[in-house]
Amino acid sequence: MKKPIVLSNGMRVHMLPFSGTEAATVLVLVKVGSRYEYPAINGASHYIEHLMFKGTKRRPTTLDISRGLDAVGAEYNAFTGKDYTGYYITIEAGKLPLAVDMLHDMMFHSKYDPVEMDRERSVIIEEINMYHDNPMMHVEELLEQIMFDGSTLGWDIAGSPQTMRTMTREQVIEFRDAYYAPSRIVIGVAGKVNKQTLALIKKTFGSVKAKSEPASFVPHTHRASHADVPCMVQNKPVDQLQVALGFPSFGADDTRNAAVAILSTILGGTMSSRLFISVRERKGLCYFVRAENSSYDDVGVFQIRSGLDKSRLKEAVKTILAEVEKVKKSGVTTRELKEAKDNFRGRILLKLEESSNRADWYARQELILDRAKTPEERMAEIDAVTASEVKKVAKEILDLKRMSVAAIGPFKNGKAFLKAAGL
Repeated sequence: MKKPIVLSNGMRVHMLPFSGTEAATVLVLVKVGSRYEYPAINGASHYIEHLMFKGTKRRPTTLDISRGLDAVGAEYNAFTGKDYTGYYITIEAGKLPLAVDMLHDMMFHSKYDPVEMDRERSVIIEEINMYHDNPMMHVEELLEQIMFDGSTLGWDIAGSPQTMRTMTREQVIEFRDAYYAPSRIVIGVAGKVNKQTLALIKKTFGSVKAKSEPASFVPHTHRASHADVPCMVQNKPVDQLQVALGFPSFGADDTRNAAVAILSTILGGTMSSRLFISVRERKGLCYFVRAENSSYDDVGVFQIRSGLDKSRLKEAVKTILAEVEKVKKSGVTTRELKEAKDNFRGRILLKLEESSNRADWYARQELILDRAKTPEERMAEIDAVTASEVKKVAKEILDLKRMSVAAIGPFKNGKAFLKAAGL
């Protein structure tokens, strides 16, 4: 484990210097996302992320912020999830003080000007429309809506046009002030980092006053099983259907996740995976098909997604489910297990060549798990996975009685889609 530096206000910092690069990344993660919201402010976490770029007391306009970073060739952005929000700047190492100062200024001195806030509402509504018009992305949102029905985990991260129009400035600022607490923030600084950087972080981020913890989210419990397959459909006249099959999996801190990672790789994580070979290469039923697992604090989603031809939908779904049943019944081969482990190791090593990925590796674990495993520790967990463990988690997760389905295509409703898919 790598221990963080804990500032006097409770904020945690991972300093991650490494050689062979002239760049450095400052990443700030906050433990708040859409699952912490209430109905009237659904989308507030994402809205706040946007508003951090709209001007501070020292940098009054968006242009003052963007020009300051563009002038030195920095890469910068932010992102919002259901569990966390992140802000980062990757910059020439000699300009690292600018990145630290800029992020601190944005996160704790933004103006939230009413005029800018109203302008940004329209921008986000257009962003919502963009995602809804992108079938490959939107089908994942639909899947989680049906899998997490009744939970804030099922809500769209960006909210809805209605909530974006009606949430007030006071509600947004109250929500921000409650959750942007030092104890809920982790900073990762990676790349060509000097000793003076930590002193600057203490001077800036360390000066933020500590505050009490706000209310947490309500944990979600997956349904045990269902007689009928829950299905969410967006009726859309598209040439290629987007289909997602979802299965309940495990929370982020579950020890079975190493075996799940191997399972997803073998089943549909690469161009030599079982689904890719059987569905695309042998039968030509799709352009892409993949399996992947994602974990939240308390629960996870194992999903299989594909873009399919409507006229061959039933055959494609049958082929996908045949591979699901095969891995449950027969498990994986020794060769597949070794290759999946080597794939995992290779992907980690390649990712960590970049300062942004290294900062994310440690900061994200620290935020969600309250500890950060090294890449070597994580790879050791993967190396220890046995074929019997992979087969066991396949049986636990890939239960058709717990499967949910989402689809985008010319179907009147879920019942019509399920009939066409042979489900």
